[in-house]
Amino acid sequence: MPLPPPGAAPLPPPQIGAPVPFQPGAVGPPQLPYGPRFAQPAFAPYGGYRAKKSNGGVIAAVAIVAVMAVLGGLLMVITIANGGSKHVADAGYSSYSSYPTTSSSDYTTTTSSDTSTTTTGTSRDSTASRETSAGSTRETSASRAPSGPQPHHKLADNPLWLDNKVGLPNQACNLSRWATNPDASAAFFESARPCLDSVWQQVMSYTNLPFRVPTVKYPSGKNWSSPCGDASGGNVAAFYCSQNETLYMPYEGLQPNQYGNRPGVYLAVFAHEYAHHIQALSGISEAYWDARYEAGTDSAAGLEMSRRNELSAQCLSGTFLGSTVGRGGSVDQAMYRDAWQTQDRGDHNGGPRDHGSDAHAVSWWQHGAQKNRMFECNTWAAKSSDVS
Repeated sequence: MPLPPPGAAPLPPPQIGAPVPFQPGAVGPPQLPYGPRFAQPAFAPYGGYRAKKSNGGVIAAVAIVAVMAVLGGLLMVITIANGGSKHVADAGYSSYSSYPTTSSSDYTTTTSSDTSTTTTGTSRDSTASRETSAGSTRETSASRAPSGPQPHHKLADNPLWLDNKVGLPNQACNLSRWATNPDASAAFFESARPCLDSVWQQVMSYTNLPFRVPTVKYPSGKNWSSPCGDASGGNVAAFYCSQNETLYMPYEGLQPNQYGNRPGVYLAVFAHEYAHHIQALSGISEAYWDARYEAGTDSAAGLEMSRRNELSAQCLSGTFLGSTVGRGGSVDQAMYRDAWQTQDRGDHNGGPRDHGSDAHAVSWWQHGAQKNRMFECNTWAAKSSDVS
């Protein structure tokens, strides 16, 4: 059954205006190294900053060819010296068909069934083509391709944005009571996860995109590790790592000393990191990192792409809270208001311009909360001035 459009988009909470943008000297979040509340480039999908491409593969290939030429010459000399009746040159290309067909992850070797010519091509899959000793059966990476919906390596034209009637279903979300301690914090997020799983699974199914439930981890202490980076000093905020599809919600990084017993603040953080999971599943994340690498990771164009990515997650976070507030669950006007008033999480603390201004961090979150439509969060199609 097609996913129905969401119910009426909620209005902003009464009697509050847009939060005042952060000003130097004003009371604001402490300066964390990767943004005020969300970790970013150092804790990024696909290993963060990519190494510069090199010519190592070409050099290695030339060296291998040179070694094979030398060995071939030696073999010819030995064959002639031994008085062999058949020279190596007589064998033609068929001599290569005796080489093993198992190859590295970079190349797949396929032997033609009607000629002795061997054709070699590239493969992204870590499983190379294989033959049994009898040569009767073969397993190829193509035959192991996953079935079902696939991610789309697209940004502004990703299927997630294409239907202007699709938003998150308006479902009640029943949450564990928040308390400012690590155990209660973890219980709160565990109770919120099924809500996010449910609504996002419906959207991804409707748009024919893959969906998998993410893992959530709650690191304790000041020093810990993840596949996307290591934390030290207790000053790493929440982040998402696509390498293991895991949301990391370290209690210290949530700044409970500043926000206290205001669960709407933490729910918005959780929904933001979950949005990064959706970006990864849909193919947006990979397309983003490829485009940013080509533009130059820290170039003006690369940093603008980072801002588009983060502000889209901001918008999708607002969409979640806007879709569930007042639906009979735990997300009431007070929780919604706390989230609404604390989205000044932009680039005010120095460092690279990779998240967007406070004003845009606020406005994109509130935009998603009020509109509750996927296409409204398509920052990839927005003007540069709207993601500055």
